Amino acid sequence: MTAGHLQIVVCGAGPAADVTKLIDTAKGRSWRAAVTATPSAIDFIDTQAIESMTGHPVRSTYLSPPGARRTLPGADALVIAPATYNSINKIALGIADNYAMTSVAELIGRQVPTVIVPFVNAALAARAPFQRAVADLRHEHVRILLGEDDGWEPHPPGSGTDRQEVFPWTAAFATAARLVHESRPAANYQG
Repeated sequence: MTAGHLQIVVCGAGPAADVTKLIDTAKGRSWRAAVTATPSAIDFIDTQAIESMTGHPVRSTYLSPPGARRTLPGADALVIAPATYNSINKIALGIADNYAMTSVAELIGRQVPTVIVPFVNAALAARAPFQRAVADLRHEHVRILLGEDDGWEPHPPGSGTDRQEVFPWTAAFATAARLVHESRPAANYQG
């Protein structure tokens, strides 16, 4: 029996190459996982390795691969990581210009517990559009791991490669699992 289904959306940033760490973490806690990639993320990830680990094709377009099921299992949680400046702004504005962004918009609309882990430099994070996007998403109950309390800060411009090694994959999963647990009523609680 599985604990849940984790839908993962990866965006085109360096840490995307390590999304298998998130899959391993989920599987280690008896969760199933599937990955959707933005068009620019495809060049960062090993789709064959991911498909082997998850048993699902990596989706990046509206067309299903030959022989694949059109739909994935219902998501118990959504993790968007690494989330780029561009993707975070699109998500906040509801721009669904590719399969990944459409999936994200729908899952947030369904109130699936959602965690976003930005991978942005400090110059981009200081921009008003980004700050508004983060505030708007938090207002929609999207959990964004960003700031001193989360132990994940924007990196100085030009230092992204150094930060890739410490990307908080485990924290992303733990936060998503906690949100799912908190959203479910206690079954047969006998207090």
